[in-house]
Amino acid sequence: MYDAIIVGSGGAALSAAIELKLQNKNIVVVTKSSVTSSQTVQAQGGINGVMNSNDSIESHIADTKKSAHGLFSDKMVEYMCNEAPNIIKWLDTIGVPFNRDDKEIIDQRKLGGASFNRANYSSDYTGLKILHTLYDKARSIGITFIEDAMLLNLINENDDICGITYLSLQDTEVHQILASNTILATGGYGGVYHNYTTNSIDTTADGIIAAYNAGANLENLEMVQFHPTALKDKFILISESARGEGGYLVTKNGERFVDELLPRDVVAREITKKLKNEQEVFLDLRHLGKEKILHLMPQEYKLAHDYLGLKMDQELIPIIPACHYSMGGIKVDVTLSTSLNNLYAIGEVSSSGVHGANRLGGNSLLEIVTFGKKVCYGLEYDFVPEDKEYKITSEDKKKIDKLLNNDGESLFTIKNNLGQLMYENVGLFRDETLLSNANDKIEKLNEQFKQVGIKDKSKIFNMELKQLLELQNLLICAKLITKSASLRKESRGAHYRLDYQDELSIAQNTIIEKEKGVYFENN
Repeated sequence: MYDAIIVGSGGAALSAAIELKLQNKNIVVVTKSSVTSSQTVQAQGGINGVMNSNDSIESHIADTKKSAHGLFSDKMVEYMCNEAPNIIKWLDTIGVPFNRDDKEIIDQRKLGGASFNRANYSSDYTGLKILHTLYDKARSIGITFIEDAMLLNLINENDDICGITYLSLQDTEVHQILASNTILATGGYGGVYHNYTTNSIDTTADGIIAAYNAGANLENLEMVQFHPTALKDKFILISESARGEGGYLVTKNGERFVDELLPRDVVAREITKKLKNEQEVFLDLRHLGKEKILHLMPQEYKLAHDYLGLKMDQELIPIIPACHYSMGGIKVDVTLSTSLNNLYAIGEVSSSGVHGANRLGGNSLLEIVTFGKKVCYGLEYDFVPEDKEYKITSEDKKKIDKLLNNDGESLFTIKNNLGQLMYENVGLFRDETLLSNANDKIEKLNEQFKQVGIKDKSKIFNMELKQLLELQNLLICAKLITKSASLRKESRGAHYRLDYQDELSIAQNTIIEKEKGVYFENN
């Protein structure tokens, strides 16, 4: 029996784990793959925090709220931005190798939507360096990890969450873990846009759908951010640091057509307009010179060379927008509590009231560390689940056995078709025809899914079984995203409708309840 289970192993999960361990709590961290393979590594450009007298916390708050387009919590935005300098100092203290200026002060760069240079960075590896530093700290203080453990369900007894069930990928056995508190830090739902996302293959909405199935409320799932710059045909992220350091977005003839540091939704739509008119769009860094590129953006240089065979200092880099970040998620309050007792959500799996309709570049890393620590201050330990095998555990065991003995069609065609459908119909440009068509096709994909089976009967790292369970989550999530997008008959931030192009005067959150469906908050 644990004081807390933390599901996930990114920056949010590790920040919470470190804080709780230092409070002498009995905790365990459960993760679907290896600890350091989380989505946190994709946050390359920097972590926001006011560290310069030319900037101000008030400006950071204002930029964050402006980017969110009215869908924000004053308390959560103000808490995060006020806490940001302390977070940067803490990360620096535990060993994150931030770049320094010639006075040995942490260097900063400007990212899209920011009024000042505010993103503290480690070349273009910021998320990776933060994650590895957090992991080193976690291991040094004796935190327990269970790797290769896929979340199946939350154990819900009368709206009290008692823990989780999970599938051990090492031997295909189903287990349960019980705890006074369960913290979901499982990441977003970018996998819904399979083949058109910068997200890792493990970002498959597992936590969001487990919470939904258990009865937790979701919020603003239609708010999906598309990053302006991914490598064309590869959908591999080229960090905003490339534009923050002075890179241009140009057409084939070298024409700049947009302010590169406008908010991501605006830039991504302008690029897509060019692409729809059969004009190629490129990232131009040639004027920066090889020395600067290799010093500040070594990863971007390597990615362009390895995947496209292009040299950033000599050639234009063809780019395309890609699904990058989930603003919506499990609805939480100021304590990061969900609508179910003893269940909390942090990081990209949550809708915490700071990103709203369009996340400000540099705020994702800040949110996960800030709220990863914050959630620990509101946990309670009076509730102790009964030590028994719960009904959902036995049901999950039967489900896995049945799947392993079920022959059928391959899942991969459905997964590929779902990704393309969501990118084309529920992407940067939406309207009722596209959304209605998407909803109908998702229903057909769900019917096809009923015929899917598993050819691999192995019980040792059965990746086909894993992907089937993930696809089941993705199909549910795709339907919820589409329904939320259809309900929101306006354009707001990342949600842009060709048939409703104005932003309404009243900002409302979309809420999803399993029993009630999709509706606007306070309606």
